[in-house]
Amino acid sequence: MTESLQTPFNRPDCHFNTLPGWTWVGCYGGYYLQADLLAGFEHGFFTRQWHGRGPESLAGYLSAGVSVHRCRQVHGAVVLPASAAAAEPWPAGDGLVSDAGGQSLWVCGADCTPVLLADPVRGAVAACHAGWRGVAAGILSEAVARLQTAGSRPADVRVALGPAVSGERYQVQRDVTEQVAAALAAMPNADTDQTGALALLINKGAVAADPLPGHDRLDIRQAALLQLIHLGIPPEQISVCPLCTVAEPELFHSWRRDQVKAVQWSGIVAQA
Repeated sequence: MTESLQTPFNRPDCHFNTLPGWTWVGCYGGYYLQADLLAGFEHGFFTRQWHGRGPESLAGYLSAGVSVHRCRQVHGAVVLPASAAAAEPWPAGDGLVSDAGGQSLWVCGADCTPVLLADPVRGAVAACHAGWRGVAAGILSEAVARLQTAGSRPADVRVALGPAVSGERYQVQRDVTEQVAAALAAMPNADTDQTGALALLINKGAVAADPLPGHDRLDIRQAALLQLIHLGIPPEQISVCPLCTVAEPELFHSWRRDQVKAVQWSGIVAQA
């Protein structure tokens, strides 16, 4: 049995007592976060409270009897059909698209953005591990294209961008910013060059100045949001989690903060 909670900690110093559009779900194993926008789909963004438990264990907290599908993540843009990632050795890739009902799709990270996509019309889902390399390489374009090839319309797709490093805490070299801008310029209907795309990223708060010369602050979730909009997904059907993995040490592992190889998992279950 589960119950919806506003926060996993009843502490007065927690600054996330309310998360509009997101719900904490408590169960015997711990707490995980759900996006209200994906209501109707079993899914969860798990925290470091679940450390040591992989998808094989976590899947049961979302839905009983589902199959588990995951990749060996390599910070790229390869998106696979879930049936191709159903057993060890896990194939290399950073995204999965369902090709049958009852599949639970999983990605992990420790600052990179977990992206869960769902088509309520077809019941199909996708999951992506979207760090800056994946966003620059077009992993979101590939995931949406695979959904579209299978019959989904971008206008029907709903997307949740989970906890990740925030822009104010993510210092990157200028060439990283340039690669992300180039990827945005290459999007369908972008109608701009790299310079114009960079200006758009700055205007929308995805890129900000950094005191160190040759560096910027990059909000990779905002950059991903802009890409998804250019792919035809309505802005109101995209939910961005406000939590930063670096700023919440009790909730999330963070490579930037701790320099320790530890991750949290996120998963979603296909309906058909």
